Amino acid sequence: MKNIKNILVIVGAMFILYSCGSNEAASVSKNSAVCITDSLEKIIRIDSATITHIDDELKLSGEINFNDNKVVKVFPFSSGQIMQTFVSVGDKVQKGQTIAIIKSADVAGNYSDMSAANNDVAIAKKQADNAESLYQNGIASEKEWIEAKENYQKALVAFNKIKDQITINGKGNTNADGTYTVKSPISGYVVEKKASQGAFIRNDNSENLFTIGDIDEVWVWANVYESDIAKVKEGYTAYVTTLAYPDKIYTGVVDKVNQVLDPVTKVMKIRVKLPNPKFELKPEMFANILIRNKEGKRAITISSAALVGDNGKNFVVIYHDKCNLQLQEVQVMKTVGDKTYIASGLNEGDKMISQNQILLYKALLNK
Repeated sequence: MKNIKNILVIVGAMFILYSCGSNEAASVSKNSAVCITDSLEKIIRIDSATITHIDDELKLSGEINFNDNKVVKVFPFSSGQIMQTFVSVGDKVQKGQTIAIIKSADVAGNYSDMSAANNDVAIAKKQADNAESLYQNGIASEKEWIEAKENYQKALVAFNKIKDQITINGKGNTNADGTYTVKSPISGYVVEKKASQGAFIRNDNSENLFTIGDIDEVWVWANVYESDIAKVKEGYTAYVTTLAYPDKIYTGVVDKVNQVLDPVTKVMKIRVKLPNPKFELKPEMFANILIRNKEGKRAITISSAALVGDNGKNFVVIYHDKCNLQLQEVQVMKTVGDKTYIASGLNEGDKMISQNQILLYKALLNK
């Protein structure tokens, strides 16, 4: 019913305007005018031209990735057999959490070597003390005492070397039985797992066992074509949407603009840093990016809805009062969203009809 009522109002308004135009044609001695009736006034909107900063928009597509500064690959520090794993891809882990246990002959050998080195230290220490005592009593020579001290120092160095090796490699997570635990170095999610229970790790292994990533902040990489490079700078605001959450807009900032174009595709990569506190954004997601910035220039700005296009030209209906309307051609600089920037044809403060103005446009055109 509401739509039918609006149609009747518009048809009535057109009839009134047509009648007004007919009366003007019949009475040329009177001042011709197109007037806004009370019924038409209810379905139009009047806006004003303002001077604002020029906005610029650039639409890009991209992909969500990890923040490389928050991704850690976990490698085994010794050969052996994986006895047990405790996590799977997608699991959330805390820093220091045990994610695997490995039994290693090398680790067991290190502890055995350390035990033997420790015995050597004890023997060398006893020999050095005896040599010192004999030297003090005039029984042994100074040379024998010095040699005993040197042997003790060598034994001590060998022991500390093995001890440091166990500490550095195992980070305190090794045991004398040859097992060592692999712990998560950061809090985050398991995004890659190459470790399986029962598998053997060779000495020449160069692959990581796990990859842990923190996604409380993600990166969005996008390609910018050469023609759009001037529209993107570091610090510009970026609005990101995804297929998974099409109605939700994530706000980030352009924090890196590559200075080198890809020699094959001729595109420049930019990076958007995006907060992800609810972990909704996942790596490998497709993303649409809208980059919006305000240039230093200012221009006359009107609502895009106020424009009437006709034969390749743009017009607006200027409003002075109800019976003082005027058609005005304008030169459009550019349109960004619901704003249109005017190069010429309007002044700041000019009022115009921005809703159902086509009715008045036709009436004014046929005056």
